[in-house]
Amino acid sequence: GDLVVHRDHGIARFVGLRTLPKDDAPDQEVLTLEFDSGSHLHVPLSRIELVQKYIGAGSTSDPGLSTLGGRRWKRQKEKVSDAVRDLAGEMLRVQAARSATPGIRYPADTEWQREFEAEFPYDETEDQLSAIAAIKRGMSSSTPMDRLVCGDVGFGKTEVAIRGAFKAVEAGRQVAVLVPTTVLAEQHERTFRNRFAGYPFRVESISRFKTPAEQQVVLEEAKAGRVDVLVGTHRLLSKDVGFKDLGLVVIDEEQRFGVEHKHKLLRFRVTADVLTLSATPIPRTLHMAMLGLRDISSLTTAPVDRRAIVTEVIPFNPTRIKRAIDRELAREGQVFFVHNRIGDLDDVADFVHRLAPDARIVTGHGQMAPQALEDVMRAFMRREADILVSTAIIESGIDIPTANTMFISNAHMFGLAELHQLRGRVGRSRHRAYCYLLLPQKRKVTEDAKRRLRAIEDHSMLGAGFRIAMRDLELRGAGNLLGKEQSGHISAVGYEMYCRLLENAVRELRHDKPITPADTLVDVGLVGTIPRGYIPSDTRRMEAYRRIAQSESIEALDAAREALVGAYGDPPSGVEMLLDLARLRLAATLAGVRMLVVRDGDVVFRTSQPQQLEQRLEGIAGTVRPIGRADDHGTVEVYYRPPPKYLEPRTLLRVLLKRLVDTDAVAASPAR
Repeated sequence: GDLVVHRDHGIARFVGLRTLPKDDAPDQEVLTLEFDSGSHLHVPLSRIELVQKYIGAGSTSDPGLSTLGGRRWKRQKEKVSDAVRDLAGEMLRVQAARSATPGIRYPADTEWQREFEAEFPYDETEDQLSAIAAIKRGMSSSTPMDRLVCGDVGFGKTEVAIRGAFKAVEAGRQVAVLVPTTVLAEQHERTFRNRFAGYPFRVESISRFKTPAEQQVVLEEAKAGRVDVLVGTHRLLSKDVGFKDLGLVVIDEEQRFGVEHKHKLLRFRVTADVLTLSATPIPRTLHMAMLGLRDISSLTTAPVDRRAIVTEVIPFNPTRIKRAIDRELAREGQVFFVHNRIGDLDDVADFVHRLAPDARIVTGHGQMAPQALEDVMRAFMRREADILVSTAIIESGIDIPTANTMFISNAHMFGLAELHQLRGRVGRSRHRAYCYLLLPQKRKVTEDAKRRLRAIEDHSMLGAGFRIAMRDLELRGAGNLLGKEQSGHISAVGYEMYCRLLENAVRELRHDKPITPADTLVDVGLVGTIPRGYIPSDTRRMEAYRRIAQSESIEALDAAREALVGAYGDPPSGVEMLLDLARLRLAATLAGVRMLVVRDGDVVFRTSQPQQLEQRLEGIAGTVRPIGRADDHGTVEVYYRPPPKYLEPRTLLRVLLKRLVDTDAVAASPAR
């Protein structure tokens, strides 16, 4: 029932898997796809790389099924290809401009840096360590750094930024930290000050929490070079903000800034190192597509001892709520109670007070006077209050390890991504955290809202942001990282196809030749299969077919085989045949061959590199001859007439593998 995208034919509905009988060969398992007007297409599982699940760019309507054999899909793909080529070109131009600009070459780590890093009270994850190492390499290089660090809520992006900031200020440079909200500015100022305590570096912030006079003093000190780290909202982009010697700009949640702010950020990118943090997990496909456009580090490993958040959808039941509050207060923790309507926020606070009369309760929302909101947040951060009743203003970045129980009132009114971000405010310590999604008792909840809540309840494991981003179809990764103008293109062809087109555009502009085995047709009269008896699960079997089909090197195919052996034992002959055919198709692709078929006693190759192919076939028994002139695509046909004994399919496969695959790679292959 899912919508899928076929690379050559467009958007279809997945009907299911079925087995088709094949003459003189094992039965073939196929994906059956339904297109517009009820026409069906059977795609062999060995060609599963041609089909991906359709994922749009958000709350767009059903894209509609394509017509099998129609022209509309081709036009849509061409239009999107042009758009991604422009996007890739623009990003590469920015990259080229930066490459031509001399960067700040920071020195190697000092004793102070090592001492500072040793003071971090937690164990760094492997991903954090590799991101920190990449940032240090970027800061030490001769060109300005522009690195994007993506990671799920609470996976340690701030510490990664703090290490880079320390390196910059120790070398005598200034650091600007740009954040989307005043609450987050306050939070970062506190975090940086705590980490920099004991070192002679000054951390300040400017936001609406400070009076104009206080802001003016901080700005003058920054211009004079007496402020080392300046944290602020988009106020930092104002004309009156200046630095004596800016070395590093840290941008937290860049996607939350408007287009006008992003243009102003470009001027930073040419003069200083830039480190962008995003709580949007970046799926592997987009990561691969953007390689070469930006430097990216992904934090996908949860911090040590961090535990999954217990998430429950429950009716608004005072007894359950009271029990959960009492449990949190009994272990000397704090509670968030989120209610996103300012009008009756005080009534909700009174209700909570009746449930926990001895608790210290504060309320906060975005329309309060800056000083009053600052006082509320500070009181809660300093543990001078037990329960914070607030609107969703706590969604961005507020980090209070002692707060480990959260209630979200009218949870059906929130989007899935927003619920995930809010839930990420708890569970930031080693204690078990609880998040209760409260539903009204008398009002009906829509089917859409039920699906969202079921998804957030199901995906409570650490790092669930990847699955949530995909499940919600919001693609916070793609939409936010690439900009809204691209979301229409993602809707037109689906997310995976968009990523593939972007990756091809990047390779083309960088004059890298894309390796696309999917474009090569190989038919030597043999079929490889993965029997149900070997992998009983349909989903796992499809994943195995996809991994084999998408491998872009002999090493990747060998790794796929090793993974199968590790999971399911030694492969049966059908699987070995599938791997051998994949090797042959990959080798043919690398040799410039677009078609390899047996026809009337000849092996017919269609290739753009006939001389290279003839060299590979040299010395083989039989005759080799090129036929005809090159066609519009620059390919010619090369005919190989083998001795009759070679025409037996398995023998022919062995001969061709020996000739086309690198002999060293063949010798190292376990399948040999």
